Amino acid sequence: MSAESESGGTAAKTVAPLLELKGVSKSFPGVKALDDVSFNVRQGEVHALLGENGAGKSTLIKILSGVHKPDSGVMYLDGKSVNFATPFEAQKAGIATIYQELLLFPDLTVAENIFMGHAPRTALGAIDWPKLRENAAALLASLDSHDLDVSAVVGSLSVGNRQRVEIAKALSHDARVLIMDEPTAALTEHDVERLFDIVRLLRDRGVAVIYISHRLEEVFLLADRVTVLRDGTYVATKDVKDTDQDDLIHMMVGRVLDALFPKTEAKIGEVVLEGRSIVRSPTTNDVSFQLRAGEILGIAGLVGSGRTELAHVLFGVTPPDSGTLLVDGKEVSIRSPAEAKELGIAYVPEDRGRHGLVRAMPVVENVSMSVLRRIAPGWFIDRFEEQKLAEASVKTFQIRASGIWQIAGKLSGGNQQKVVLSKWLATNPRILIMDEPTRGIDVGAKAEIHRLMSELAGKGLAILMISSELPEVLGMSDRVLVMRGGRIVAEVERADATQAAIATAMMSDSETQEAAAV
Repeated sequence: MSAESESGGTAAKTVAPLLELKGVSKSFPGVKALDDVSFNVRQGEVHALLGENGAGKSTLIKILSGVHKPDSGVMYLDGKSVNFATPFEAQKAGIATIYQELLLFPDLTVAENIFMGHAPRTALGAIDWPKLRENAAALLASLDSHDLDVSAVVGSLSVGNRQRVEIAKALSHDARVLIMDEPTAALTEHDVERLFDIVRLLRDRGVAVIYISHRLEEVFLLADRVTVLRDGTYVATKDVKDTDQDDLIHMMVGRVLDALFPKTEAKIGEVVLEGRSIVRSPTTNDVSFQLRAGEILGIAGLVGSGRTELAHVLFGVTPPDSGTLLVDGKEVSIRSPAEAKELGIAYVPEDRGRHGLVRAMPVVENVSMSVLRRIAPGWFIDRFEEQKLAEASVKTFQIRASGIWQIAGKLSGGNQQKVVLSKWLATNPRILIMDEPTRGIDVGAKAEIHRLMSELAGKGLAILMISSELPEVLGMSDRVLVMRGGRIVAEVERADATQAAIATAMMSDSETQEAAAV
């Protein structure tokens, strides 16, 4: 019986599952996270695990890795029933998990991180430092990562290089099953390609890889099989060669999305925001642009091109060194976010967890945070108005929460993004800056965010959208600006915008050197 996958490249080595869950259920107070779910991964395959946020993916991998115990069901490893009481037991059995937030010690070296907790010892019981460095170098060499210095401090490395350290750390425990949770979420395009090479290398060596991603294109580039969960239940497992993107989306959301990029034509009005020769050394160099009412202006560029830094200048986080900013044709000085807000500018930041939300606070307090002066005209907050605002936001933006008092950090990524968006729209802005508006959220939530953007533009809101995803830039923008080296190097109208045209403008002779930098 063949288990070849045309998309994955290398055939799965064996039909019998290496690791398997059968009929697993898991509940938490008020939530049934998994309901009679079965799942398996074979030796030497990449098995993609898909589902919207809240589908049960995180709970499933935490059961596999010993973080949670199932309420019912059985887990098998090599055909034998196992029950991991702790992550350490799962690790000893050869199951390693690499989470989106890498679990490394930034002040320790690469070698120290790789062998943390199980460093080689001398006959007298002391750490054998030469052997530790030698073994770390050998592990990295096995991953074709000779360029990583085992004596380098991890905190000085790029995200992509830290991820390679995490993979080497997993292999130092003789991992036979490697679980990767959103591994490309914060990587440059160069680092993504390097990660894919490592995943293929591990598969060829017989390691089973469980790969979780919201980026469907990665499934078709890497995976042999794909399993879809929805609302805590098992939907289907398919060979990747036997499915397509529309099929996977339908299985994930339980409905056909009319369009992932529901862009509608909006009436483009007058210029509301203009920059003339904006400079903020060393990241923003002589930038000029115009943004019009009702327009979605996309900004594309490689990581490090200066896109986010430009947003920070426009919102007053880092005021410009020189140049002119105009709102409605009048020259303005924006020296702080408060001044930007007074001018009708709102900003949805790239890192919603750190800069967009107070994760420990409930939805109601996050939504009202930007309009406290309005709902607290005296010494006290008008709680009735605050709750009324939050309830309207939950309804308007279809925020899936148990109520307005649910802690924001407990929401899915897509719903957290909607809370951030609703918080800023409560200020009634005329200009909305959105930095990576759909990063790390599932395909259904992406479509909803895009729909909201189209509706807002249709009402005359001017939107500046920064995105690393070219399909998003092409699908949602009326006009595209391309940044490189802190400058705008191209301007492309929607009718002329193609992936090839934008990608060509993004590249430069120094791209390879910049992407490979530590």
